[in-house]
Order: sequence, then structure tokens, then C-alpha cells
Amino acid sequence: MKGNDQYTDARDAGDRLLARHTSEDPFAAAFKATRMPMIITDPRQHDNPIIFSNAAFSELTGYSADELIGKNCRLLQGPDTDPAAVARIRDAIAAGKDIATDILNYRKDGCTFWNALFVSPVRNSDGEIIYFFASQLDFTNIKSKEADLAAARHIAEEEVQRRTADLREALGTKTVLVHEVDHRVKNNLLTIASIVKLQARMSQDETVRKTLRSVLNRVEALSTVQRKLFNDDDVGHFDVADFARELVFDIVDALKRDDIKVTTDLNEVIVPAAKASPIALVVNELVGDAVRRGLSDGGGEIHVEVRRLNGHFLIRVADTVTPVEVDCEEHIFSNLMLNTSLRQLGATIERTLAGHRTDVSVTLLVDDTKE
Repeated sequence: MKGNDQYTDARDAGDRLLARHTSEDPFAAAFKATRMPMIITDPRQHDNPIIFSNAAFSELTGYSADELIGKNCRLLQGPDTDPAAVARIRDAIAAGKDIATDILNYRKDGCTFWNALFVSPVRNSDGEIIYFFASQLDFTNIKSKEADLAAARHIAEEEVQRRTADLREALGTKTVLVHEVDHRVKNNLLTIASIVKLQARMSQDETVRKTLRSVLNRVEALSTVQRKLFNDDDVGHFDVADFARELVFDIVDALKRDDIKVTTDLNEVIVPAAKASPIALVVNELVGDAVRRGLSDGGGEIHVEVRRLNGHFLIRVADTVTPVEVDCEEHIFSNLMLNTSLRQLGATIERTLAGHRTDVSVTLLVDDTKE
């Protein structure tokens, strides 16, 4: 009888949650229809039971919604599930913190799958945790077939963009759940970066390693963009100067050279979210070009500037380095990335060379409208 009571309590909690969202509410529609497996649990009930799950979660695990309601998520654990991973999840939930971890789970039929699990608490206006929101990503094929990693990275990026676009349109940028969904995007980008990093370490081919490190560099830049877009109160708007400051110091610190002098003149310039990624790639390619031309080999000076110019704003990167031979293929690809981003932004570029000094200025319109 106790089990029936727990099922009833969990079902009632799920019904109350959905009752707050009418059938026309984009939240309910997006949650049910998305191909990303998702569940909601209620920590205010005994054993933090599942109170709602979508069809994608049932398809992934083999359990129907009725079999899941009132149960704790540990029903997906089995003999080979890592106790350390279970402990990390349990500790994060007890502390009311986000967690992203990989765990071996079991379907209803006993088959195993590798689950990239993301769990976040949802709080009410008083700061009390009222739900835990969890999403899953089955990456068994990636885990078992390292040769497919490059294709998996491309597929994952497209899927993340598609799912994020659908959910953002449905939920709106100012709701609590939009923050939760965009946590998924950030964590999926980190998963992609981890996959690429793993493949780079495993590869015996130096050309492959260089290519993967090049991809990783750009994925990490985009991951930084996503983190900054949704960490501030001004959701969906992007401070170019703040990003440029973090990027240049991260890149220089990673070089581990004490003969590089960094100077900056960075002034706040806020742009809409739609421009964040191409602007980030512009900054990344300009700084990366200086690194490839000699900053990583012989040190030198680099100056990064961001400021407004009468309705426009300027991104300027100047460096003084002793030139080294540049990888032709990487140089061509970087120029392609730079020029593609410039066309997307409608920006102009001016490059000045004087001896060992290179000065590059990119100018584009400031868009003050809220998107």
C-alpha cells in the first residue's frame, strides 16, 4: 500500500506542475515533444521521486511513464554502474547544485547504455528547491567506437543547435526553464570538447592531432560565449570586451611563456546574442593568428582593444613578434573562418604591417536594439 501511495503522490505532483501550464503553453509542448530525454523529480517528497517524464525518456529507457512515476532514478542503475558516479550525483542533489557526469545505466530489458547526465535544481522565488530537472544524452556509440568521434562531434553540434533553437523559441529568454535548457547547451559543448580532446590524445598522427586541437580551440571559444550569455542578468546579450579579456589571457597563459607582454584597452560593448558567436570567432582568429606567427615560439607583445566609435565599435589586435614559418593549411582555414564571420557581421577589416609589427582593426555597427 505504501508503494501505491508514493505513486499517487508523485502523480499528483506531476499533475499540479502541468496544471500551471495550459495545453497551449509552449513549455509543456516543448518538454513533451523534444527528442532530448527529460524528467522532473520532486525533492520535497520521500526519496525524490520522478513526477514527470517525456516520451523520449521512455524511448531511451524502455520504461513507460506509469512505470517511472513515483520511482527514484536509481532504477536505471545496475551491477556495473560506477558507485563513484552515483555518489557524485547523490552529493550534488543533497547540496542543491548542478551536476554533469557520465554514468553507465541500464534499460528495462537489461541492456546498458552510456548516459551523459545533466541535473539542475529549479528554485522558487524564495530560493527553495522545488524540482530537479534532468536531461540525458545516449553516447554509447561514441564511448565504444573512438573511430566515429569526429562524425559524432558534428552530429552532436547540429543536434544541440536544433534542440536549443526549438526550446528557446518555445520558452522565451526570461524564464527559469530557459536558463536550465541553456545549461544543457553549455554542457553539451563541453561534452563535444571532451570528445575532441580525447581523440586528439589518442591519435598517433600529428596532422590529425593538430587538426583536432584547432577544432577544440574554436569549440572552447564558443563554449565560453554560451557561458557568458546566460550567466548575467541581461540574458541573451554579450559583452565583447569581457569575452576578449578572458580569451586573450587564457590563450597566453596556456602558452606558458614569460616573454609575452599583454596590454589591453577594453571598454564595455554589449551586442545581441545573435552576434556573439561570429564576434567571438573574429577575436579568436585574430589572437590565434598572432600566436601562430611567432608569439608561441619567440614571445613578443600583443595588444587587444575593444571600444565604441560613433555608432560603430572597434576590435583591434596588434602584435610585435619575430616571424616563424606558419602552417599553410591552418593559415588558410583561419582566414576562411575570419572572412566568413566578417561577412556575417557586415564588418570591415584593415591590416597594417610594419617590420615585425602587425596591426589589425575590425569595425562594425553597434546594434542597440534588444533582440
